[in-house]
Amino acid sequence: MSLSQQANAKHNGHCVYSAKQVLTTEAIVAKSQGLAMYQLMARAGTAAFDILQHRWPDAKSILVLAGQGNNGGDGFIIARLAHLANMQVRVLLNCDVINIKGDALTAYQAMLDAGVSDVFTDNLAKRTSEFTGDIIVDAIFGIGFYGNLPKLLQLVVASVNEHPAFVLSVDTPSGLCATTGYVDNDNAIKADVTVTFIVYKQGLLTGQAANFVGDLLLADLALGPVFRDYLESEVVYQTTIPLLNKVGPLKVRQKTSHKGNIGQVLTLGGNEGMPGAIRLASEAALRCGAALVSVCCHPNSQALVLNGRPELMLAPSSAEQLADAAIFNKAKVILLGPGLGQTPWSIALFDLVVAKLSNSNIAQPETMISNNTQLVLDADALTLLSQTNHYCDHWVLTPHPKEAARLLDCDVATVEVDRFSAVRAIANKYGGICILKGAGSLISDGEQVVINSSGNAGMASGGMGDVLSGVVAALLLQSKDNFSATCMAVYIHGAAGDIIAHTNGQRGMLASDLYTPLQQLVNQA
Repeated sequence: MSLSQQANAKHNGHCVYSAKQVLTTEAIVAKSQGLAMYQLMARAGTAAFDILQHRWPDAKSILVLAGQGNNGGDGFIIARLAHLANMQVRVLLNCDVINIKGDALTAYQAMLDAGVSDVFTDNLAKRTSEFTGDIIVDAIFGIGFYGNLPKLLQLVVASVNEHPAFVLSVDTPSGLCATTGYVDNDNAIKADVTVTFIVYKQGLLTGQAANFVGDLLLADLALGPVFRDYLESEVVYQTTIPLLNKVGPLKVRQKTSHKGNIGQVLTLGGNEGMPGAIRLASEAALRCGAALVSVCCHPNSQALVLNGRPELMLAPSSAEQLADAAIFNKAKVILLGPGLGQTPWSIALFDLVVAKLSNSNIAQPETMISNNTQLVLDADALTLLSQTNHYCDHWVLTPHPKEAARLLDCDVATVEVDRFSAVRAIANKYGGICILKGAGSLISDGEQVVINSSGNAGMASGGMGDVLSGVVAALLLQSKDNFSATCMAVYIHGAAGDIIAHTNGQRGMLASDLYTPLQQLVNQA
């Protein structure tokens, strides 16, 4: 990441890190500030307990599940502070006491010295299910965990997840990989609140993590800024509309601007029986600032695509007719894929677009696309792309996990095991920018990765991805920086869904509901 990109990243969101980066750096940073690791553990446990008290001020009793490592040490400190606050405390150890070492042992002994006596190492799942108190503190595994939970702990996790008590996870929910967000077969603690320390860990912000983290809170322990200054990160958690050099990524419109110099988006898709996808994408492009949008769709879809939206224009409906049309040659951005299908009609359009943007013959096994027209590929266009070796440095690919698996010639499980590797791999294999959609969508150019924070489960409905592709196309049209424009598109798409969810609730949200808040958000950039 360049220095300017780092500066922009800090301005737009939070630099985030893998578990390995944190584990290898936190001691160095603590030492630079004159802190021993036990002091850092004490800060972490105290911060977690403060959050516990603030979140559940009426809690009278807690159950602390602790492992033998430093995460368990944090748990011992929480248990001691709870006892000193006159709460009833019970501690379940996932190990024999003899296995507790180092700073964790110091914290364990301090807990005993403070008077905590209900400490058990047996029948953990049963004791958890029999707990009748208010809060369960998960301090079994920290950010170093990866892989599968042992069978005994799977039973404990199941007991916790079925329990009515509130759950606070310390640093990361046990069973979740803090680097990738992967959880094996749903075997992880489902927390109400996760308090993570020093800096955000990237695996807590994407993919399966959304089902387990609950409300994610950062306690930087007065080390966060020092850590970020010490170690650069190529992964950023995007929490606001992204900015470029502290100004919006969209080109400023002059008072004398007209539709011709703003530019045209050409959308291609809407095969017979599938008019809705290209209509949603095309109208989203209009709402997000595209001055002109022309639609190439199947002849039998044209009436439905234009119905109620006369601002859309029709392009010729076949590849043969479109090839020589001015509307095709003048388009600054081409969006290909929503409702495209995989028929001969679809393939002809796909081949036309790629050939148009290439200096090479489409029949060649490898094609470097070099025309400056910006291109967005979505839906069926991605499936067609996966059957080729085409590479382009100025297109944006928008796969969901199944489409990503096709692009990488693997299965969906492989993509979801490490979404960060997958999004980088797609960008490196095909060029340009990849948006890997899902909870905590990822955007990458093959090096830097941005994790998006906006959006909600109500957006899991038909047409949302089509709207996103239209937003991307419109913002590429109006931007000098493809990456910032793409990040902005993903963010405001999710933010529009959040506005609708706040107003009307998540259930029943339609993709077309996003148009009004999208227009409002794009004008804030």
